[in-house]
Amino acid sequence: MKDFVTDYLKEHESYFKEVSAYIFNHPETRFEEYDSARFLADECERQGFTVSRNVANIETAFTASYGTGGPEIAFLGEFDALSGLSQKPGETSYQPMEPDIGHGCGHNLLGTGAFAAACAAKAYLEENGLPGRVTFYGCPGEEGGSGKTFMVREGVFDDVDAALTWHPSPVNAIMDFSTLANYQVYFRFRGKSAHAANTPHLGRSALDAVELMNVGANYLREHIVPEARMHYAVTNTGGISPNVVQANAEVLYLIRAPRVDQVEEIYQRLIKVAKGAAMMTETEVEIDFDKGCSNYVSNRHLESMLHKNLTEAGPGEPAQDEKDFAGKLWNTLSESEQQNYLAPLSGFGYTGDGEEYAGKYLADSISPYEAREGVLAGSTDVADVSWVAPTAQLTAATASLGTSVHTWQMTTQGLSDFANRGMMRAASAMAMTGIQLFESKEDLQQAKSEFEQFRKKNDYKNPIPAGVQPSRLDEK
Repeated sequence: MKDFVTDYLKEHESYFKEVSAYIFNHPETRFEEYDSARFLADECERQGFTVSRNVANIETAFTASYGTGGPEIAFLGEFDALSGLSQKPGETSYQPMEPDIGHGCGHNLLGTGAFAAACAAKAYLEENGLPGRVTFYGCPGEEGGSGKTFMVREGVFDDVDAALTWHPSPVNAIMDFSTLANYQVYFRFRGKSAHAANTPHLGRSALDAVELMNVGANYLREHIVPEARMHYAVTNTGGISPNVVQANAEVLYLIRAPRVDQVEEIYQRLIKVAKGAAMMTETEVEIDFDKGCSNYVSNRHLESMLHKNLTEAGPGEPAQDEKDFAGKLWNTLSESEQQNYLAPLSGFGYTGDGEEYAGKYLADSISPYEAREGVLAGSTDVADVSWVAPTAQLTAATASLGTSVHTWQMTTQGLSDFANRGMMRAASAMAMTGIQLFESKEDLQQAKSEFEQFRKKNDYKNPIPAGVQPSRLDEK
């Protein structure tokens, strides 16, 4: 099996690099990944998959399946980019481009790597005449949209027996931590305009209400669980004229906590803060729930399988020019970023103390796997898939040490040979794990039994209310 997967991915490596490059060069934000989704779905059809588009009534969501009978193994792919993170690739200084959208989280690599894994698993089933169904899930809107959570709500993953995915990062490891559940909610205040000097007493300031809400929220921080986070962005200040009392203003909140019930409790308290701000300013507040996602549930058996196959794929050896480039990127980091570069890696699954990286700027090893309890200080909609099917995810080194996701440094490395080798490493580990699940009823049953035992003790409720629909950034 290993030889088959290795040979297949090597033979098609240039093709998958081209797929990744296309997505990188067509960056699109949540739920408007029209070029990327169309291109990737078309490529799935060219590779012999049966494609269903407009899945869950999301224009840029699709599935691509091959095979019948046996279990369904899912490979989860993302392809959305981030606003404000454009960057000319291959440069060691900040050089933004237009439009100001870029793959600062490496989703061009993520989606392509999952696609490559699905293709390799499909080829193996064909070659050996095995029953089973390989499905590549084209999942839009992970960044700020929770596309998979909407898809889970609509039952898209109900028939999946196991799901595999990955994420680019500076290290090679298994992502075994839980994640923060979240809600994202708009608070829109409406007041009454007036001349700010002549008749200010006749106005009712929506901007005052936003500011008072934010003050109240900041005082609330002391009285929520320590692991929780509340982020906000003022998305409408009511105009640019200070001599007009602002009649409309808006703030967008992202509430995070280790569990959905904790997020819900904070959300209900934040609603009271918003209503209090509206009362103080004699304005009205409209609350618009945008999206949410759950905390991630690990599957230890799948993780063990994935780690074994990641080790089989090997870490690779960076070339000297790649080391030199990584060293230059290291020098773009602040002293604080350099001193604390190890801290974020723990959330990605790194279990070492950094000793093996002394004097290095690129990871050339695979972190040992330990089934750890902890919470990654971030969120992902993969979490909701993990509540409806056994799920595991790995990370592969595609960027230099010290690189944070959601930065121009991440974007600039998105087309590098080092990144592409990390992508293929991830594809190899996922493909081999998927094939093992097709061939070994025992492994699949063990993963499913672990999942079922967890679900017996823990109820799942999709965090997105039934009436809420996915929305593009320009629709809000």
